[in-house]
Amino acid sequence: MSSRSIIAISIVVLVIILGIFWFMRPPPPPKPAPNPPINISDGDLPDICRKMTFEGVDSIVCEIDLRTHRIDLARANADGEAYGSLKAFMESRPQDVRPILAMNAGMYEEDLSPVGLYVEEGNQTSELETNDGEGNFFLKPNGVFFIGKNGTPGILETGAFAAAAPDVRIATQSGPMLVINGQVHPRFEPNGTSRLIRNGVGIRDANTVVLAISIEPVSLGSFARLFKDGLGCANALFFDGTISSLANDRKTLVGGTDPVGPIIAVFGKK
Repeated sequence: MSSRSIIAISIVVLVIILGIFWFMRPPPPPKPAPNPPINISDGDLPDICRKMTFEGVDSIVCEIDLRTHRIDLARANADGEAYGSLKAFMESRPQDVRPILAMNAGMYEEDLSPVGLYVEEGNQTSELETNDGEGNFFLKPNGVFFIGKNGTPGILETGAFAAAAPDVRIATQSGPMLVINGQVHPRFEPNGTSRLIRNGVGIRDANTVVLAISIEPVSLGSFARLFKDGLGCANALFFDGTISSLANDRKTLVGGTDPVGPIIAVFGKK
């Protein structure tokens, strides 16, 4: 048999073997089902909240006047056990003393303890985190949302907060900053490919705190511009993505059963 015949037969055999492997290969994993749309009626929203469409993405925006409302932080019950979810937090409170609005308010460790600074009613239980690390929290500059004992709200980049050392009633550290002194975080792409349900907080003026949660997947760049251009916040801080949750005083509206660490709760002043 000639060498050419041997080569031809070898090629045929190789093609047959490859064909067998092709047909015997395992089927590809199914594509994940798209997230179901989040449907929230206007009647479910507290009076301080509204739907807003920005750059084609729907969000819930809550504008909190501190002259008529109070913002608290919560994380654990009287026994020191983390609530674990927004739903559990709301159900732990009698109906008549529930906040009108609650939202996850920062990132957490495996035991649900805060990543970084956490101050609740003047009691600091976790220190300011200034080290480098992995993940969104460490996409610097990160920062701190706080309300001073004088009632003035603020968001400062972590280094600026450490230098100023404000006397705070509540504080939660998170990251990254979304808007810093009127500028979008310098490391954000204008509209990156990572699209998640996201939430965060911004400061409009000395009396107004703005909370926002997207109800459609959104990029960090677009979410930052929502605060800067859509809501007029010179400084804004990212709370989280994927597990972002929102509740009124009757039920959870977004998420709710996902694990949470710090929780921001809004009450009407009597």
